[in-house]
Amino acid sequence: MAELRLGPLLRYVDGSSATFWVEASRPCTAEVRCADGTRGEAPTFQVAGHHYALVPVSGLTPGTTSAYEVLLDGTTVWPPPDSPFPPSVVRTPGAEDPVRIAFGSCRWAAPPAGEKDPVGPDALDTLAARIAGAPDGERPDVLLLLGDQVYADEVSDATRAWIAARRGLADPPGHQVADYEEYTRLYYESWLDPEIRWLLSTVPSCMIFDDHDVIDDWNTSTAWLADMRATVWWRERLLSGLMSYWVHQHLGNLSPRELADDPLYAAVRETPDGTDVLRAFAAQSDADPSSVRWSYRRDFGRVRVLMVDTRAARVLDEKNRAMLDPGEAQWLRDQALDRPGSYDHLLIGTSLPWLLPHLVHDAEAWNAALCRGDRGERWARFGEKLRRRADLEHWAAFPASFDALADLIAEAGSGPGAPATVAVLSGDVHHAYVAEPTWPEGVPGPDARVLQLTCSPVHNSIPLSIRLGFRFGWSAVGRALGHRFAWHGDYARPPLDWRRTGGPWFGNQVMTLTLQGRSAGLRLEQARVEKDGVARLRTVTEYTLSP
Repeated sequence: MAELRLGPLLRYVDGSSATFWVEASRPCTAEVRCADGTRGEAPTFQVAGHHYALVPVSGLTPGTTSAYEVLLDGTTVWPPPDSPFPPSVVRTPGAEDPVRIAFGSCRWAAPPAGEKDPVGPDALDTLAARIAGAPDGERPDVLLLLGDQVYADEVSDATRAWIAARRGLADPPGHQVADYEEYTRLYYESWLDPEIRWLLSTVPSCMIFDDHDVIDDWNTSTAWLADMRATVWWRERLLSGLMSYWVHQHLGNLSPRELADDPLYAAVRETPDGTDVLRAFAAQSDADPSSVRWSYRRDFGRVRVLMVDTRAARVLDEKNRAMLDPGEAQWLRDQALDRPGSYDHLLIGTSLPWLLPHLVHDAEAWNAALCRGDRGERWARFGEKLRRRADLEHWAAFPASFDALADLIAEAGSGPGAPATVAVLSGDVHHAYVAEPTWPEGVPGPDARVLQLTCSPVHNSIPLSIRLGFRFGWSAVGRALGHRFAWHGDYARPPLDWRRTGGPWFGNQVMTLTLQGRSAGLRLEQARVEKDGVARLRTVTEYTLSP
């Protein structure tokens, strides 16, 4: 009899359809039955000995909530008979409903129940507990996970022991993940957490990778990539990372229509074992990143979300460095400018922040000038070492891309059909903040209110060095020091200025945007253990973001 190994994950939801992701223990037919009578089914497909299905359900009624169950070969496997949680439901948005979008990044798997958590309570665990405690209360309409959903290079003690028993740790990559099977262990560890499993079964999710989903500082530079490709283990790690990302995260980002038109999805399902087909796709993605698009668009009523790949789509040639290759940059432009006036809010999801503390921005732009060779070969070698050591690889480290994004945001946010807000949603930097740009005098700025909203981690360590470093980076003294970098690097200054209008906040945290009509509100919450020993989400700040 087939058993449910992982899931269900409620992924795509619109006014009339939804998709549900599951992993089964053997080949079978997965079925979803909703309490309103709608249903859908799909046969599993196989990758590397694992059996998955993405089940589409259509005919849902807008503005309704329906409990659902999952069956494998006709046997109910979800919800579990002894579940302490309320029934998992699918909620379809109504035309006039507000849109609530919760987001964050950087989640280490929480330790098993009863074990001490070295990094404090998990913000998603506590979010799940709050929703479960008041199932008819407020909940996000979608959860945006902005990268580092798993850590292939920083595994838990339990996973390290599992790897050691499987193959030993003497050969590279040692205790890090080596292949597809070890990636599946990361997803089991993360998504079988009872609170997370229930949360992802009842709140739709959109995901995009960041570096730790593959390796720290993935695609930092041409020299970095050459060094990695010279190792004996890198190719298997990368291909397995891309394959497992496609299966566990990317597929669920797509709408039923996009899935029906996806030739890779069709090819994987049509063969008894899709491993070779998917591996060839991953190899092609490595050889020619421009041939694959991981970015995608989701529209939630009059809210447009563009989730952007800022890792695999990079151009690394020092003379032509770009965060996005030309095709990806054109895609982003086309989506942002599609049908002006058709959306009230534009959200650009990028794992890496666009607007950073001024000192950090200047250090990265200075480093980019050094690595480009602007001050000679000796400085270029120093710059490459520093870039890797200090993680200098955000938008500021790709100056032309930084400027292009600024120009695109100004264009999308201007004119008679301008949205009320344009917000860049990011994570990565292990603190939360709000920053707002200003355009120089004499340069027309956008009509929309433009914001950088950064929130991380969901559940990870926040060393004292990060707290002190980012506080200093935002300070007036840090900004003055950044000017010295600018003087030494002699690089072009960015086309706008910005200021921090909220934060920095440190902790395991999640941000929520509430969007209705042309109004927008922000709430930041942190997971904290209270006097009764129970972890709860507590509001740190909330305010209106509308123009």
